[in-house]
Amino acid sequence: MSYEQILYDVRDRVATVTLNRPQALNAWTDVMAEEVWQAMHAAERDDGVRVIVLTGAGRAFCAGGDVTAFGSEHPRALLDKLPRAFDFSRRPDYQSRAAWFPAIAKPIIAMLNGATAGLGLVHALFADIRFAAEDAPITTAFARIGLASEYGMAWALRHVVGHANAADLLLSGRKVRGAEALRMGLVSQVHARDELAAATYAYARELAESCSPRSLRVLKQQLWALPFQGLHEAVAADSIAMLEANVCDDFQEGKRAFLEKRPPRFTGR
Repeated sequence: MSYEQILYDVRDRVATVTLNRPQALNAWTDVMAEEVWQAMHAAERDDGVRVIVLTGAGRAFCAGGDVTAFGSEHPRALLDKLPRAFDFSRRPDYQSRAAWFPAIAKPIIAMLNGATAGLGLVHALFADIRFAAEDAPITTAFARIGLASEYGMAWALRHVVGHANAADLLLSGRKVRGAEALRMGLVSQVHARDELAAATYAYARELAESCSPRSLRVLKQQLWALPFQGLHEAVAADSIAMLEANVCDDFQEGKRAFLEKRPPRFTGR
């Protein structure tokens, strides 16, 4: 498939989805939203892909929604927009317009190579892991332009950094970078801008080469189910998942590889 506003590439079992409007700091558009959806699902279907990296071209990850489109559509029409056909095999909480990354059955790493604001931060928060350039400014932005939190950002931000930090970032709209973002838990790793890609892809390749694709899929599902489970439910679900894992091909291969002291050859089954 050809794309207008993103780039899509696969190598070393890692798919890269690059937001590609650098002249507009990768501001999010409806075209970009459709293309990211198509690319993520293509990566999910591709057995040659085990990890997905989402990043931006140029000096920004995504500086938010495209302001040139603000006000071009009546609010009633926006409210009436529905997500794609409802998929009953996936949790309904993760089928909305911008909160569907958790439903993708492969790990998504957001590589924040530069400015990450508003809707750009929404998408970063619904990725599984975030790596950032140490000088990349990260901001919710909404309070400073008269908007409300959108597409579940408040929920996701509170889930990632806790209530106090989420309140700080949302109410102030201030920018955080590097060490502060790392301290909050907003990102998992921080690197110099010119070292970020190497570090991110080294991590992605380690997941792709050393970890069971089936385990990655199940563990991701377990993590994103937790906000809706009590402890008893989580323990019960974990028990079922572990029993199923014990009879899967990847576990048998993992045991053989351990005993034979060699790298595992996982199939994802």
